[in-house]
Amino acid sequence: MLRGIGADVLLVRRPEQLAVLDGIVLPGGESSTIDRLLRMFGIAEPLAARIRSGLPTLGTCAGLILLADEVLDPAPGQQTLKVLDITVRRNAFGPQVDSLETTVATDDGPVTAAFIRAPEVVAVGAGVQVIGRHLGRVVAVRSGAVTGISFHPELTGDTTLHRQLIASARRWRVANTADTAEITAVSANAAG
Repeated sequence: MLRGIGADVLLVRRPEQLAVLDGIVLPGGESSTIDRLLRMFGIAEPLAARIRSGLPTLGTCAGLILLADEVLDPAPGQQTLKVLDITVRRNAFGPQVDSLETTVATDDGPVTAAFIRAPEVVAVGAGVQVIGRHLGRVVAVRSGAVTGISFHPELTGDTTLHRQLIASARRWRVANTADTAEITAVSANAAG
């Protein structure tokens, strides 16, 4: 999806790769497994530091959970990056059999979204803006350059939020380097 809208994609597997990023997507999947892998490969702490420094970030579903300060129902031993002042509940929209596709009105425009065992944001801290709701429940938030969403727009082909990430990455590149010739957006999973 990111390649299709003009981004170069780097699959991050080593901490030193974080230095070249202009933006990052923390994808869906199993949040506790992603957490363990980030810690096992020494990526979690440098990634959190890079995001805190202003790196444009989009966390989708499990990625939203990874960004959160607190998870109400973590898996045993599960940790988060603690870079977004929110509290989340995992699987808040039911089991996989209750998955659905719907349109979510966000501050960036309508987004066609797939909800699959989606988390819910149950509390937001100061400086966190609610940018989308579904059935009255908070499913999209933003704080600075960090956006977290409960759903999967990539599964529906909706590029609204990914385009917003790329625009933010371009601004980040201009503000942080003299080389504006190429923007590198990143995905931490093989789906790109």
